[in-house]
Amino acid sequence: MRVAVFSTKSYDREFLLSANQSEGHELVFFEPRLTPQTAKLAHDFPAICAFVNDQLDAQVLLMLARGGTKLIALRSAGFNQVDLMAAEQLGFIVTRVPAYSPHAVAEHTVGLLLALCRKLHKAYLRVREGNFSLEGLLGVDLFGRTVGVVGTGKIGTLVAQILAGFGCKILAYDVRANPAVEALGGRYVPAEELFSSSDIVTLHCPLMPDTYHFINEEALARMKRGVILVNTSRGALIDTRAVVRALKSGKIGALGLDVYEEEADLFFQDLSTRVIQDDVFTRLLTFPNVIITAHQAFFTRDALEAIARETLANITDYEQGRAPRGLLTPAQALAAAR
Repeated sequence: MRVAVFSTKSYDREFLLSANQSEGHELVFFEPRLTPQTAKLAHDFPAICAFVNDQLDAQVLLMLARGGTKLIALRSAGFNQVDLMAAEQLGFIVTRVPAYSPHAVAEHTVGLLLALCRKLHKAYLRVREGNFSLEGLLGVDLFGRTVGVVGTGKIGTLVAQILAGFGCKILAYDVRANPAVEALGGRYVPAEELFSSSDIVTLHCPLMPDTYHFINEEALARMKRGVILVNTSRGALIDTRAVVRALKSGKIGALGLDVYEEEADLFFQDLSTRVIQDDVFTRLLTFPNVIITAHQAFFTRDALEAIARETLANITDYEQGRAPRGLLTPAQALAAAR
């Protein structure tokens, strides 16, 4: 099957071409993101392969449908970039990779947390400059801290397991309790109690209408002064402007982000020779207690191999008339969120 692959980087080519040796699809790689301006590139392609910052709203979907596209194969677990109701109405089949490597994201989350707790980012830069002073590098133990895990699917549960191993107390919030978290001694509580009782809050829930700006002024007001906040899920789970204010006031003691609400125009490209126009993002970069990575939590060899393999398997299933294992409908999306 001819597949238009959008948002292509060198590593996408490498892993998709390797996995395709056993599938035999015709992959055509396009570097730009999928937008209303680039959707015409997919004309006459029966399938497209899209990533997290590709635009798949009703406007783009209509353009794709008019160009003959029938299958949208997401090479991601998240699907907030897709208007699934419009996709269903237009007759698209949408697939995703729901569990390519939850360990990759969970481990990156804990890595960010450790770096924030021990100020490893500042220490690294100091030693590089020959500065061996410990002034300003005083950290905190993870042992005995209360961690609030928001979202206890595969990734959130793994984060809870790892931090329980550090001796943390686990509070959890989700619409449905996970027995694996309860087996760790984790306790499910209302969001308000999680905010008020946690020393650390880490986000692992999907971006849905009811989780948009889940961390907002009201949520932050309930949190302990000096709370550590980590988000490796989706940028719009937090109101970034509210978080900036909380950083300035000292309400947030440290912030670790692998995602950003307006990341589509920033991440996955080299902007080192340009002036970044996003004033909120540049303000975040000025805080010494903030670490930002550019949506790299998923970025391990293990994960990319699994993503490529499962994405192409979904395409093959569709081509051969089988229900793709990663099939995504509005009803399934709602069930996944629950």
